[in-house]
Amino acid sequence: MASRAAGLTKERPAPGLVPAPPAPAQSAAPAARRSLPPWLWAAPPVVALAVVFLYPLALVVRESLAPGAYAEVFASASFRDALVTTVWLAVASTAGCLVLGFVLALVIAFVPFPGGRAVSKSIDVFLSFPSFLITLALLFLYGTVGMANGVWTDLTGAETGPFRFLTTPWGVLLAEITYFTPFVMRPLLAAFSQMETAQLEVASSLGARPLRIVRQVILPEALPALAAGGSLVLVMCLNEFGIVLFTGAKGVTTLPMLVYGKAILESDYAAACVVAVVNVAISVGLYGLYRVVSKRAGA
Repeated sequence: MASRAAGLTKERPAPGLVPAPPAPAQSAAPAARRSLPPWLWAAPPVVALAVVFLYPLALVVRESLAPGAYAEVFASASFRDALVTTVWLAVASTAGCLVLGFVLALVIAFVPFPGGRAVSKSIDVFLSFPSFLITLALLFLYGTVGMANGVWTDLTGAETGPFRFLTTPWGVLLAEITYFTPFVMRPLLAAFSQMETAQLEVASSLGARPLRIVRQVILPEALPALAAGGSLVLVMCLNEFGIVLFTGAKGVTTLPMLVYGKAILESDYAAACVVAVVNVAISVGLYGLYRVVSKRAGA
């Protein structure tokens, strides 16, 4: 027993000394070798972009280079009319969205009323609606057999109602302003939420009227958001197709509608590709101009 106890005493480590843990086995390849090169991470999205977007765009450009296609399209009166209609509708819709969106965002952000937070949250839901749904809603309200004309005929006994503007360019303009205004309100509400209310309180305590506060305090802070929302609306209006189609406005032919007519109705694919290339070039040019202006403005 004494010899066994002496053996155990010899095998026990000295007090205060802890045996070192075994060294981990080294991996076969270093960590640097296991990491993939950066170009492998960038390859999948680049390939997906090339297949989904660049390749179809290249086919459109190649088809538009048919002999005499550009000269024939540029010489046609239908193309010039569609170009003018597209530009003025897009500019007018953008201006209307900026004015209406700025006023509505001011009311929601700075005028307390019951349900204000719910209205602000509902704008995000409105952005997910398809454009033709808004057009259908306007047709139910102001169409030839819509609610407004129905009320008018019931009250006056007339055979038809007076509301027929939806089939005119003004109907398209109303539908685009109605649909695209939330795209201006969303960045404005985000900008207003970051404003310090102390500035407004100081301006009000110094005797500034509400219109002066809006012009000198709120508007300068909202300019980057207005530029962002306005540029987005302008590009989207240039490429809008569903609103013009569903309103059924006669004589209103935009560039997207001209592409549809040339490709589907006339089977003139070369002319359709020419118009599509022009539409893409205008959209990309406006986006590049917006990026330059916003960068200089510090937006």
